[in-house]
Amino acid sequence: MQARDSITSRGRTSRISIEPYAYEEGSITKRAAGAPTLSYQLSMPPDAKAALLVVHGYGEHGGRYRYVLQRWARKGLAAGVLDLRGHGWSAGARGHCERFADYHDDVDDLLAMMREHVRDLPLFGFGHSFGGLVITTHALSRPSIFRGLVLSSPFFGLSAAVPQSKKVLGEIASRLYPKLAVPTGIAGADCTHDEALARLYDLDPLVNKNATARWYTETQAAQQDLLARAPQLRTPVLLIAAGADRVVSTPAARAVFERFGSSDKTFEERVGLYHEILNEPRARDEIADQMADWVLAHI
Repeated sequence: MQARDSITSRGRTSRISIEPYAYEEGSITKRAAGAPTLSYQLSMPPDAKAALLVVHGYGEHGGRYRYVLQRWARKGLAAGVLDLRGHGWSAGARGHCERFADYHDDVDDLLAMMREHVRDLPLFGFGHSFGGLVITTHALSRPSIFRGLVLSSPFFGLSAAVPQSKKVLGEIASRLYPKLAVPTGIAGADCTHDEALARLYDLDPLVNKNATARWYTETQAAQQDLLARAPQLRTPVLLIAAGADRVVSTPAARAVFERFGSSDKTFEERVGLYHEILNEPRARDEIADQMADWVLAHI
């Protein structure tokens, strides 16, 4: 997870040869009527043993995962990452969705495009933060797609409780002014101990710092639905949480994890780490490799 350092491709496909493996950026334009164009990246090592579909966190974008994709490629893992609607280079109102299931549609279209490249490779889902909520609820709705889920600091609840008065106001605004944007208040220093990466987060023009009222109520409803339906999830899960998370609730992640119906599930809390565990300087490589090894062990 680092700032985008590659050639940008919008509305076309760009195959880039700066890596010792196939790497592609492009746009998904053939979508359902009204669905926005999506930006994606594909990393395809020649000896790939499995593939990961990667969903980024709220407000950020897939370009911040270039470093992780490189490391996974060296482990023999292909990966596809999209910018969700309203994020990064993808089209759509910034930080907004009409319904949470819109994000599942985005994942479906990346999945279809990936299948053209990775063919019959075992497919795993990866989600960081908000992406963890998206990929887990997607797996609940479509249980036969992913061989396993890898979750990084999943957003199953906020680190600080939202006052009831603000919840009520949010629900009213969602109905009357759904695109009303409110600052998230998240700073780079809340995400990583790496000062350089924290500054890049703050200065990155593709990192959105606001969330809309409709996004808030749809996300809250998705979290409640996930907690209720968690026992239905039979997919193997590796969940690694940050022990000093300032953004999402690690106890909420544990509570949902404990309700997962899978008989093959692992929860690990990394003491002292901030939210973006794959951007923490003393642990990112170890954690990225741990995730890759878990995937390879579940092929």
